[in-house]
Amino acid sequence: MESLDLRVLADALAWHQAGHAVTLVTVVETWGSAPRPSGALLALRDDGHLSGSVSGGCVEDDLIARTRASVRSGDTSTKSTPSMVTYGVSKDEAARFGLPCGGTLRLLQEPLMDTAWLKELLTRTAAHELVTRTVHLPTGRVTLTPGLRTSKARFTEHEWSSTFGPQWRLLLVGAGQLSQAVAHIATLLDFAVLICDPREEYASAWPHQSARVNHLPGMPDDVVRDMQPDAHTAIVALTHDPKLDDMALMEALKSNAFYVGALGSRRNQTARKARLGMHFGLSEIELSRLHGPVGLDIGAQTPAEIAVSIVAHIVEHKYCAGATLSANKTIAESSTRCCL
Repeated sequence: MESLDLRVLADALAWHQAGHAVTLVTVVETWGSAPRPSGALLALRDDGHLSGSVSGGCVEDDLIARTRASVRSGDTSTKSTPSMVTYGVSKDEAARFGLPCGGTLRLLQEPLMDTAWLKELLTRTAAHELVTRTVHLPTGRVTLTPGLRTSKARFTEHEWSSTFGPQWRLLLVGAGQLSQAVAHIATLLDFAVLICDPREEYASAWPHQSARVNHLPGMPDDVVRDMQPDAHTAIVALTHDPKLDDMALMEALKSNAFYVGALGSRRNQTARKARLGMHFGLSEIELSRLHGPVGLDIGAQTPAEIAVSIVAHIVEHKYCAGATLSANKTIAESSTRCCL
């Protein structure tokens, strides 16, 4: 499953190849309660069709109207360099476009002329690479460089840069039905999903259409250790086999992963923590990081419902801890954080 931004870029490429004039519109700066964050992307076709959103519908109608007016007037010429447009400078304009609380958007408009960079970006992100795209504003020249999960969008007088690809990782230990449901939802939310299950009968049964899920060979403890979990990594043990789950957890709870969870009842979790402390020497601080039973308590019963509760809990902690943790934070520091 493609992320929203990558789907917008794929639509832009397809439209351009079909002979349409296409403009990419990006939110580069916001003030007040802007409806969409910096980096939100929209592709606008010469006949008014669009993909994506820069305001949740507030200013898109105006952008479409301008495009259609140009077509009706016969002015189909397109500037070859980027331009800036701002919505919501005054209270009256903010009210006119439905921007909440006087919010203001600054948008970068890029006529899509050269698609070589776009083809390369889509190819590299399809291979699970993180790619930073930098636009030189005076000329419109685009350069692509390797991205980092800690990369943030940046806007200056001369440049705009943003990163495409999965910035958050989710390792699922176990390839059963529940893991399939969790993986499906997580990919919709732009997680790079990794699966570890040394049981061949489970790994071989994974749906072929899950092309964006990477399967990692080996035993769970080795996989967790080798992937070097950071503050943008979540790890969830779902095999229901204590031997496999405990192997993953003994490494995960010592890592910098922002979320570690395990399937099982409260009684099983109590027994699990006793095993991990007694046999693997994990400290009380490390054990306190384990979310078990995993997920939010929403009364979930089916695999799909349980998957919703798990991913929702991960997202909650992603914004609670992940947004403020830097790569050099220690486990002791991160374990004291809580969601407000």
